[in-house]
Amino acid sequence: MASSDLPMPTPTVPNKSLTSFKSLSFDIYGTLIDWESSIIQQLQPLLKDLPSDSPYANASSDPKARLALAARFNDHEAAMQTDHPSMKYDELLRETYLLLAKDFGIFTESQDVHEQAVAFGASVGNWLPFPDTVDAMKRLGKYYKLVPLSNVDRTSFSRTCEGPLKGVPFWKVYVAEDIGSYKPDLRNFEYLLQHLDEDDKAEGGSGISKEQDLMVAQSLFHDHRPCKQMSIASVWIARKAAGMGAGDGVEDLHKRGEVGYGWRFATLGEFADEVERQWKEEGKAPKE
Repeated sequence: MASSDLPMPTPTVPNKSLTSFKSLSFDIYGTLIDWESSIIQQLQPLLKDLPSDSPYANASSDPKARLALAARFNDHEAAMQTDHPSMKYDELLRETYLLLAKDFGIFTESQDVHEQAVAFGASVGNWLPFPDTVDAMKRLGKYYKLVPLSNVDRTSFSRTCEGPLKGVPFWKVYVAEDIGSYKPDLRNFEYLLQHLDEDDKAEGGSGISKEQDLMVAQSLFHDHRPCKQMSIASVWIARKAAGMGAGDGVEDLHKRGEVGYGWRFATLGEFADEVERQWKEEGKAPKE
């Protein structure tokens, strides 16, 4: 079922004007960065020699194979993040690559495969953004403090900011390496709320409460389900054909009432359009 055909869930936090929020917190890889396409591209050394009857063959062009590979990658990565919450993300990616190689029947003790795994882990800064990302983020930065809450290490995120997201006006950066756990662990969201408030006050502001932050994310599993558990308002950027971050499947999560986002847009650009419309309609000026 397409995301546009899903019924909207009852919002966990009653909807209010988008102009009432002070900050937007973001999932980065999957929402701003085309995580899925980038990972599939980086997995080509493993995929190129798969037999034609493999469910993962032709993942670059076959939607069914793409979803199958996304699901398998999700399984391995989520297990690694749970079992090794303090492992840096580049190292975690390396180990996930080796687990996939084993799935594919590839001899993982070879030097070539280990070199490929290391390169895969170091590739984060080369992952490309969605076409609408940079423009949308610059527009949103006129109205809110923009804060990543990302499952990566600082070095990888710095490379992303210096490359594909150059020019995006992030206010603060909160990543898994600093927190010591990976989303969907609730500790990551507790860290977000605590530091939003403390960091704003440290700069002479009045603080940012839970009610003043809006989570913007694609992943139902990593972001929207924990947002519901913690009563954090959220926006689902329902990227077309995105398979990663769906967890048990978008339909099942909706049917079980495990998500409670208040808004849904097909792209980040469409969300930015609605933000601008509401601020203009209410006659409010952007922040300085």
